[in-house]
Amino acid sequence: MSGGGATTPATRAEVCVAALAETFRGDGEVVANPIGTVPVIAGRLARATFEPALLVADAPALIEGTPPVGDPDAGKTVAAWIPFRKMFDVVWSGRRHVIMGASQIDAYGNQNFALIGDPAKPKAQLLGFRGAPGNTINHKTSYWIPGHSPRSFVEKVDVVTGLGYDRAAALGPAGRFHRLGLVVTDLAVLDFDTPEHRMRLRSVHPWSSVDDVVAATGFELVIDGDVPTTAEPGAEALRLIREVIDPQGLRDREVPPS
Repeated sequence: MSGGGATTPATRAEVCVAALAETFRGDGEVVANPIGTVPVIAGRLARATFEPALLVADAPALIEGTPPVGDPDAGKTVAAWIPFRKMFDVVWSGRRHVIMGASQIDAYGNQNFALIGDPAKPKAQLLGFRGAPGNTINHKTSYWIPGHSPRSFVEKVDVVTGLGYDRAAALGPAGRFHRLGLVVTDLAVLDFDTPEHRMRLRSVHPWSSVDDVVAATGFELVIDGDVPTTAEPGAEALRLIREVIDPQGLRDREVPPS
């Protein structure tokens, strides 16, 4: 478990959690469906602090309160049951914000977590397409990539599982609901808030630098002037992360303290 009280400085994992929580800011009453340990902590932190209207998914239900992650015996108050057949209705209506991973991602947000190599004879078979095509074409999608490297941030993905801005634009009206939020990594926060929707360096984490991020990225990033440092979580956010949401310190398994 990471440090005790909120007076202990934020760990790397806690900075990443707080940064990822920011992708839910302004969402209001939508189904927040973060996938993975750090994303789940981030979603619960957002709901417990600045986005109280978020409907936090814990399949096959929407839960109330802020139960701890990683504890199957922790009491969870079910707000509503939402089986997969019902979740598809939510997906198609756009009332959902999912955080997924990416084995590869390019400058326009095209994502791959299906395979590595030639699709006809891949070097590695990964998760498959799963729900990525439907997610990215219908509602807001963000990404958590804990290993920022040129192998994950590539000029061209081996296969497109989740649509980026260039492919969505090519669809015309069919791509009108496509929207990507933030890409948070162990080095930085990135977004697509540029006229051409090309990936931009939004902030660098306190232990990182612009040069570190550029060296770890396999394509040219948009960099607008001086890049700020990612904000560290405040005392109340740290208390929630450490004492309420993740008392077991599972976050540090994804982002080690150093």
